[in-house]
Amino acid sequence: MTTPATELLSDAVSALDRRSRFDLVEEIHLDFPTHHPQGMAFARGLTFLSSVEILDAPHPAVDPALRTPGRGSGHVFVLGADGGLLRDIPVGEGLAYHPGGIDFDGDHVWVSVAEYRAGSRSIVYTIDPDTFEVRERFRVEDHIGWIVRDPGLDLVFGGSWGSRQLYTWDTEGRLVDQWENPGHFVDYQDAQLLGPGLLLCSGISLLPQANGGVLELGGLGLVEPLRQRIRRDVPISVFSRAGHVITRNPVTVTADESGLLIHAAPDDGDDDGGTRILSYRII
Repeated sequence: MTTPATELLSDAVSALDRRSRFDLVEEIHLDFPTHHPQGMAFARGLTFLSSVEILDAPHPAVDPALRTPGRGSGHVFVLGADGGLLRDIPVGEGLAYHPGGIDFDGDHVWVSVAEYRAGSRSIVYTIDPDTFEVRERFRVEDHIGWIVRDPGLDLVFGGSWGSRQLYTWDTEGRLVDQWENPGHFVDYQDAQLLGPGLLLCSGISLLPQANGGVLELGGLGLVEPLRQRIRRDVPISVFSRAGHVITRNPVTVTADESGLLIHAAPDDGDDDGGTRILSYRII
């Protein structure tokens, strides 16, 4: 169901363009080992932040499906308003230790945990934001990098490694639709529901430069999975103090009468300055 709040958020995001200005209004330092954050969602006055702890890094391969699995631990951190750690919820199983982008559907936080390689497997969980109980919902024979439930449609949306394949399931994990992402602007890393059948996806592309360096190109996309289309793409060129584009990993947006706020945690725990949740007012 569309509400005034979701309409406000959808309209605010739809107005974004290359001329939009990002003013930093809040910076919260997370004073605990955050590892490599992946997704972020707000629920019941708390912040849920998914993260992967790498214990044995996968060996790379030209085909990302042929990477070694590596070894690690999946976390969903629960934070208070000041960024203090309230709970560290373990998620995953065996080689499936890499949680992805997360979202709150009004009742539960949804999180997918995958092997750290393309074309692998994933477990989809929900977390009760009141009791922190973790429940397995279903399994998928692919690497699912982010997950979103649409309560109005009672459908679950997700994306594969780099979001090259986009999926729709029912809440029992039965496949409803699968389609190839027509966009090659950025690889989506996180997503949230803006309204029925409308997703805000955020991500990054690593582009080679003439001097041998790599540019992190960020971007936001409005995606309509039931229509199999990307409604709007917007490049993001705002960077953290560690040099990461702000849509590198966790992103969520909120809106109020003053406009749109984008909240991001682009830096890892071992980056210069550690992980911070950055909130920008978009003008």
